[in-house]
Amino acid sequence: MIRKRYEGQLNELFKDIRTLGLRTYSMIDQSIRVLTDSQITHARKIIKSDKEINKLEFDINEKIVMLITKQQPIAKDLRLMMSALKIASEFERMADNAANIAKIRTRAKFTDKYLVMRLETMGRLALLMLKDLNDAAKSNDLELVKEIIDRDKDIDDLYKQIVNTTYLIDNDPFVSGQAHLVARYLERIGDHIVNISEHMYYFITGERYESYNN
Repeated sequence: MIRKRYEGQLNELFKDIRTLGLRTYSMIDQSIRVLTDSQITHARKIIKSDKEINKLEFDINEKIVMLITKQQPIAKDLRLMMSALKIASEFERMADNAANIAKIRTRAKFTDKYLVMRLETMGRLALLMLKDLNDAAKSNDLELVKEIIDRDKDIDDLYKQIVNTTYLIDNDPFVSGQAHLVARYLERIGDHIVNISEHMYYFITGERYESYNN
C-alpha cells in the first residue's frame, strides 16, 4: 500500500510537469502570435497568465520537497525528483520570457517583414524543440535529446542576424531596440530548452551531458 501510494505521487508529479510544459508551450506560441496583433488586449492576457505558471512551479517544488523528506527515495528516484525540480524551474523561466515578449508588444508593434519573419522563425524552432523533447521523454530517446540540444544553434544564428542588422527597423531606434529584446528573449527560451534536455539526459543516463561531450 505504501509503495502504491508513493508511485501514485510520482505519477502526479509527472502530470504536473507535463501540465507546466504544455502551458509554457502555449504561452510561447501566443507571445509569437501577438507580435503582429493590432490590439494589445491579448498581450495583456499573456502577461497575466504568467502568475498561473509561477503557482504551478511552486506547487511542484512543494511536492518534490515533501516526497524527498517523507519517502527517502532511492538513488534513481532521487535523481528523477532533482531533475524534475530543475526542469520546472526552466519552464517557469521560459514563461517569464514569453511574458516579457508580450510586455514589449504593449510598447511597440512590429511591421518590418524581414524582422517579423525571423522572430517568428526563432519562436517556431523553439516550439518544435519542445514538441520533440516531449516525444523524447516518452521513449527515453537519447539520440533525439542530443539532436534537440544541437538544434539550438539555429536559434542562435537567427538571433545574431537580428541584432547585427545595420539598418534601423521601421526607421525608429526605439522599435529596433525593442525588436532586439524580443530576439534576446527567444534566444533565452532556446537556452532553457537546452537545459531541460541536459537534465533529461542526466535522468536517463545518470551522467552529466558535459561528460558525453568530453
